[in-house]
Amino acid sequence: MSNSMSASPTETTSPIACRFVVLTGGPGAGKTAILEIARRSFGTRATVLPEAASILFGGGFWRSKSSAGRRAAQRAIYYVQREQQRMVEEEGRLPFVLCDRGTLDGLAYWPESPATFWRDLNTSSEAELARYHAVIHLRTPGESQGYNNQNPLRTEDAVSAQEIDERILHVWARHPRRFIVDSADDFLVKIETTLRLIERLLSDSI
Repeated sequence: MSNSMSASPTETTSPIACRFVVLTGGPGAGKTAILEIARRSFGTRATVLPEAASILFGGGFWRSKSSAGRRAAQRAIYYVQREQQRMVEEEGRLPFVLCDRGTLDGLAYWPESPATFWRDLNTSSEAELARYHAVIHLRTPGESQGYNNQNPLRTEDAVSAQEIDERILHVWARHPRRFIVDSADDFLVKIETTLRLIERLLSDSI
């Protein structure tokens, strides 16, 4: 009787280098809906990593408004993001992953100076920007374009959501392959624009 065992794919093949693409934007920008449509549209060609904040806050992580509480939340979010991405890298099976937010998003929610963010997380802007192949920023709509806060994990009103959107726009400004998708009166236009961008990134034509 043979004692040989089937090796796992990661033991018999070289790991696949993964391209991480961030889908970001302020609250209410449509990330969740568009990522779900992308998941169904692209199938196995593009895997979606879930939002770390939803994992944490949906699971009961304390949501304190104090500076200490906000720092703790953003550190936890960062580490969940990094470990999800590290798992993908080490498994080496997925060539293209859409990330529901990226590690720099936390800087837009950080209650102190950027220097303390980098120090607390032992990283740098350059290191975090380099993690991602591209960034797609979905702009947050105003109230006149249909902003809503019906998501139970979303606490921002339309004004504060747009302020966060501006901060997120700023923290990703130095990425060499960033694409901005403006809000439209017809959300279908925003969906179609984003899906076309993802398709082009999948083919590496931009």
